[in-house]
Amino acid sequence: MSLPQQDLNLEDAKEQLLEECEAIWKNVEECQNKFTFQDIETLPATDPKLSLLLHRVKSLTAEFNQWQKRTPEVITANPDVLVALGKDQLQRLEHDLEMVLSTVQAKNKKLKEDLQREQRWLAEQQQLIDCLDQTDKEMSNQVVQFSEKRAFQELKSKMLKIKAYKEEILNALGDFLEKHFPLPEDDGIKKRKTRSSRDPDVQLITLHEILEILINKLINKPHDPYVAINNSFWSPYIELLLRYGIALRHSEDPNRIRLENFHQ
Repeated sequence: MSLPQQDLNLEDAKEQLLEECEAIWKNVEECQNKFTFQDIETLPATDPKLSLLLHRVKSLTAEFNQWQKRTPEVITANPDVLVALGKDQLQRLEHDLEMVLSTVQAKNKKLKEDLQREQRWLAEQQQLIDCLDQTDKEMSNQVVQFSEKRAFQELKSKMLKIKAYKEEILNALGDFLEKHFPLPEDDGIKKRKTRSSRDPDVQLITLHEILEILINKLINKPHDPYVAINNSFWSPYIELLLRYGIALRHSEDPNRIRLENFHQ
């Protein structure tokens, strides 16, 4: 955007405009001096404040009427000066607008670059989220399957260990009982048969067997863990179990015993 060549030098136009402004200012100063040296009106002594306000109202009204009658005047009537000043103002305005346009374009470019960068980042984050969701689904399925299989294997391993430990304890208990609590002997021969005249063919059972019967009864029928004492139970073994609190008699039937609840 460019303007045509100026008909009047800009510096001359400014100088002429300043001269006219100085002349107008001198005229204003003369009017101000005349107004200052005018005779001051003497206010009546009755109510000086009211008289002062009335005088001020009259002055303002007269000044208002003068301004209403006055039409705006252009400082200079020289068209060449006005054209030169107008072209200068347009050139300045054009320069300011070009700077504003350049700034706005730069900001728009930066905002566009930021928007593209944010869009790329958003797309990458969305891809990452999709990938993580897919991985989470796969891992969840694997974890469920792995957890069930692993839990079953661990439970199976624990059961085998418990069974092995049970067998070890039972074997150790059997060896201990066989060594320290054997069946009664008669001339070096273990007596398996009782001397009851009513049932001479009944054989005595070992303390180990008595304990196995009591344990199986307690485990298989915890609601009725009592075992009836018969002729195959050697009475010293029964007294031994009762004396050391390993077994308990039934409160109503002394011929029935049960194993103490050591697991509770």
